[in-house]
Amino acid sequence: MTDAKTQISETVKANDVVLFMKGTKEMPQCGFSSRVAGVLNFMGVEFSDVNVLADEALRQGIKDYSDWPTIPQLYVKGEFVGGCDIITEMTLSGELDTLFETEGVGFDKEAADKIREANG
Repeated sequence: MTDAKTQISETVKANDVVLFMKGTKEMPQCGFSSRVAGVLNFMGVEFSDVNVLADEALRQGIKDYSDWPTIPQLYVKGEFVGGCDIITEMTLSGELDTLFETEGVGFDKEAADKIREANG
């Protein structure tokens, strides 16, 4: 059995986009996780979801791994991007689009523009 840090590291490296969240992308179990998963789903981003509620060691482990106290946590190409507030700001400013473009992550640009229009 691998420890939480090893499991997290392997998950982050094996997937282009990973969201550590409470619940799953189909059934988020907190508002912040729901918001980030909703943005990624709406933008058509393929991502892996990791339900931290299923494993207490993982739930604490991801906070230690990133040195970030809250969940959800988004990783793109192995790098920690941020939590709900940061992802929301990046989405509204267009920075998330730029990150996805730079890293070669597919997403629906029109959907991203619609999010900005609706929140402008």
